[in-house]
Amino acid sequence: MAEHPLAGLSIVVTRPREQAAELVQRIERLGGKPLLFPLLEIAPAADVRALRELAQHLAAYDLLIFISPNAVRYGMAEIGARNIPAHLKIAAVGQGSAKSLRDSGIKQVIAPADRFDSEALLALPELHNVAGRRVAILRGDGGRELLGDTLKARGATVEYVTCYQRSKPRFDAASLLAAAPDAVTVTSSEALGHLWQMLEEPARARLAAAALFVPHARIAELARQQGWRHVVVAESGDDGMTAALVAWAHTNRN
Repeated sequence: MAEHPLAGLSIVVTRPREQAAELVQRIERLGGKPLLFPLLEIAPAADVRALRELAQHLAAYDLLIFISPNAVRYGMAEIGARNIPAHLKIAAVGQGSAKSLRDSGIKQVIAPADRFDSEALLALPELHNVAGRRVAILRGDGGRELLGDTLKARGATVEYVTCYQRSKPRFDAASLLAAAPDAVTVTSSEALGHLWQMLEEPARARLAAAALFVPHARIAELARQQGWRHVVVAESGDDGMTAALVAWAHTNRN
């Protein structure tokens, strides 16, 4: 049992399909039964003119901020690590994005070490003295404005650059409910909202009986408002989610 702490447990993975493989494999190695149920589909931005304009004028910027691993994936595909000028600083909201940047060839990345959100990034000293600096925030279509608004208030010139777009996939709620999952993992408020919208009562009540694992207190608060009864805030990334699942399984078996 120690080698397979998730044995007998059905666990839903709701990440976009192309980002879910590692977590699915970890759950399988630990004895669990993963059910891949993507709540978001990711595709390149419909209009890449702003991204290409940024790539052609990198020397005019002082700081690039990548909101997510998808922003890195699609943004760096256009920019290219070799084209980053020496003066241009690179930042990421979380360690997942920071790792993606390092994998793409960026050696020095500014990123918070503990909490992984805009607030934590804004608390770093490198983002305080930005008056007169030109900043580009690379992200999906839409999202929170806190990061850009705060940097503007600190005197920076801020531009948002859309690198990818998100959409709702077609759902098969019946298959999800039929699996009677023991746990559900959700990594964004947007995905959690999609999940709730696809269900009706009493399906919501049935699913909310499962343990819900999320990587941020903000998502946990939304979950509790929806009616989830067992919400666990995990550390960021696959390591954090896996550790939280194992700890939960151990506690519930003892």
